Amino acid sequence: MSASGGTKAIVAALGANLSIAVAKFVAFAFSGSSSMLAEGVHSVADSGNQALLLLGGKKAQKKASEEHPFGYGRERYIYGFLVSIVLFTIGGVFALYEGYEKIQEPHAVEHWYWPVGVLIFAIIAEGFSFRTAVKESNELRGKQNWVEFIRRAKAPELPVVLLEDFGALIGLVLALAGVGLALATGNGVWDGVGTLCIGVLLVAIALILAAETKSLLLGEAAGPDAVAKIRAAAVDGDTVTRVIHMRTLHLGPEELLVAAKIAVQHDDSAAEVADAINAAEARIREAVPIARVIYLEPDIYRAGPQATAAHPEN
Repeated sequence: MSASGGTKAIVAALGANLSIAVAKFVAFAFSGSSSMLAEGVHSVADSGNQALLLLGGKKAQKKASEEHPFGYGRERYIYGFLVSIVLFTIGGVFALYEGYEKIQEPHAVEHWYWPVGVLIFAIIAEGFSFRTAVKESNELRGKQNWVEFIRRAKAPELPVVLLEDFGALIGLVLALAGVGLALATGNGVWDGVGTLCIGVLLVAIALILAAETKSLLLGEAAGPDAVAKIRAAAVDGDTVTRVIHMRTLHLGPEELLVAAKIAVQHDDSAAEVADAINAAEARIREAVPIARVIYLEPDIYRAGPQATAAHPEN
């Protein structure tokens, strides 16, 4: 996985979640807090998610074959989608079930210092992981706000880690509030309410991740900036006079397919057209390095409504 895949952020999140999961289960064993149990399962699910992201990045590095001539870049999208399913089924659904059970049969939180201490430790550890993910993301998102970055990012790993860590921090605050209210009132129902809130939060994040990674799996075009650069690079004003129409498709986060019909001079020889296509491909790759698979078809441009209908711009 390339640096842009956020490997550093994934490893930081994996280390934090493994240590936090152990601490949460120990706290649950001593206190009986359902919030701690739900949070422990949440951390285990998150750890599995980071392992899946690392595995997807590894598989995506396989070279193209006859069976998969465009390579394996979309492995990263597939494993990103699996992460959303794991987060939903293991993290969210379990928390909802455990919260419901605790509300139905509440019991007091015992040895309160265990859950409170572990939750404070977990908030610090998750904060470190979240800070790493934010730092890695800032190098890529440019002028986009966070919502735009999560929706438009072609590499799924950083948005996944960002949402996971953000959800984990909010979930820890909810768990701390549930335990605190249960201790303050002597009513264990509040612990169950906190667990239910954690479940709702995790399900919401899982649905967002599923929607975004599904869009990547279906195939997304290059962003507007990349499309503009490709169009500008393809045209030299001499042998290639315009881009009649073009399609782009991400084969993976860092591999772009470009297919375009370009206008050439009507009196150019076959050799001149071939040279023009080769030169246009070189300019495109220089302008947009991730444009690795390029198919250019030469044509004679004819202005007018008929040409526009036959050759839609996008």
